[in-house]
Amino acid sequence: MAEYSNYKVITKPGSSDVEVKKSHFLTSLKCCRTEDEAKAFIDEVRKANRDARHNCFAMRIGAPDSVFERFSDDGEPQGTAGRPMLEILKGNGLCDVCAVVTRYFGGTLLGTGGLVRAYSDSLKEAVAASDISALSAGYSVAIRCDYSTANRIQRFAAGLGIFSMEENYGADCELIYLIPEEDATQFAAKVTEMSAGSAEVSMRERVLYYGKEHPAIYAQLPVAD
Repeated sequence: MAEYSNYKVITKPGSSDVEVKKSHFLTSLKCCRTEDEAKAFIDEVRKANRDARHNCFAMRIGAPDSVFERFSDDGEPQGTAGRPMLEILKGNGLCDVCAVVTRYFGGTLLGTGGLVRAYSDSLKEAVAASDISALSAGYSVAIRCDYSTANRIQRFAAGLGIFSMEENYGADCELIYLIPEEDATQFAAKVTEMSAGSAEVSMRERVLYYGKEHPAIYAQLPVAD
């Protein structure tokens, strides 16, 4: 769906420690899905760095078409920390993210331009060290069938580059696939055709997910109208 296009999140956060004239700028990143989660993360970083002069932050919460943004310079000159950090998150297309850059003062004033570069460089380095994944909307499709039909369906799915999320074997087989939203109905119809109607096919949760060969569910979505 269009509202989930360009929805990128950090699946494994990186960090950084950039030194500028003996001041250290330490970036902490976390995937946060609500403002409360982001606030808790900011408090956690502050508590872990009680001796630091500043803990500046920027956050972007929600889908790209309805994202909530907030930032703070935390005592640094206005516009030198939080806003540049937010622009970096936006420039990388990141959502559901909170970034905190902790500054340990080294005794030398950096000036407005120096601060913008230092906070920006620290966050850029941490983002570059992170694993970032694009999210897609899809459906969990469950198939219950006999063993011979399951073998045909598995070969068909593998040929499309779709790998099962789960396989359960008993008197019959249950295969669960995660299918891109735009392909789910066609995939279900093809399975029904291949099995001559003997396979039970059901569309389960509508989800956001990332990854292809080994997809992981990120969040559940409301069922589309």
